[in-house]
Amino acid sequence: MKTLVVLLGPTAVGKTELSLSLAKLLSSPIISADSRQIYKTLSIGTAAPTEEQLREVKHYFVHQLELDEYYSAAQFESDVLSLLKDYFETHDYALMSGGSMMYIDAVCKGIDDIPTIGDDVREMLRERLAQEGLDALKAELRIIDPEYYAIADLKNPKRIVHALEIYYQSGIPFSRLRTNTQKERPFRIVKIGLTRSRELLFQRINQRVDEMMQQGLMDEVRSVYPLRHLNSLNTVGYKELFKVLDGEWELSMAVERIKKNTRVYAKKQMTWFKHDTDIHWLNLDHTSLNEAMTFVKEIIK
Repeated sequence: MKTLVVLLGPTAVGKTELSLSLAKLLSSPIISADSRQIYKTLSIGTAAPTEEQLREVKHYFVHQLELDEYYSAAQFESDVLSLLKDYFETHDYALMSGGSMMYIDAVCKGIDDIPTIGDDVREMLRERLAQEGLDALKAELRIIDPEYYAIADLKNPKRIVHALEIYYQSGIPFSRLRTNTQKERPFRIVKIGLTRSRELLFQRINQRVDEMMQQGLMDEVRSVYPLRHLNSLNTVGYKELFKVLDGEWELSMAVERIKKNTRVYAKKQMTWFKHDTDIHWLNLDHTSLNEAMTFVKEIIK
């Protein structure tokens, strides 16, 4: 049976090395499930595959979009399923690797048929958020869609704005479009989750941030600074260093905040993934690459 192998885990856990070896084992390209690596220009701050790694193994959905292009988990679902339909005509295994929770769930479980948001609606709500503030939009959402308001993350502007975008685009409250029904796929899905002890994972995150700074993350951030209002740049590593360029923070403070915010994000990823009982977990703390490959081969055979 055609099989999609999904390699997932928190940021900095060690997915890249194993994914390259696994792709060679399966004779498969790597489908990147990373909502930021899909954008051009963002290389250092997203820990995107290096040019050498991209030559070593073909990757999809890496450096594909301009920073101002809109993209969603629903679009990712559609694009990946289209790719797999063609790919599985001549191959038995495909590999998807990444840590973007909604992107992975979109492909594996399906996503509700949410309408595509037009540029005019998106721009209108972006301007309203800037001018009126989050509290005003929350109050409107409470009236328009009290059911979603009751469960929404009210501290997350992106979630509030998106719910309003859907309403203004379709005229239907977001809660009525959310079915959370898992869709059937015409292929087998095998999920391999990578984990480490909290102490070691946090150590790896701190070290990677230091390495990013050494590689020139500040210069990368400076190059996209004029576009800092874009949603694609509302991400850890960039938004903290924008504050340095704005004169609000010292560089040392920003670097520490990047480490802290990345650790928080990693904890959110693990909380999300641990709700999925289909994942086969592999602790990399004391596991060699060969041992990890043996584990994966046993799972997917």
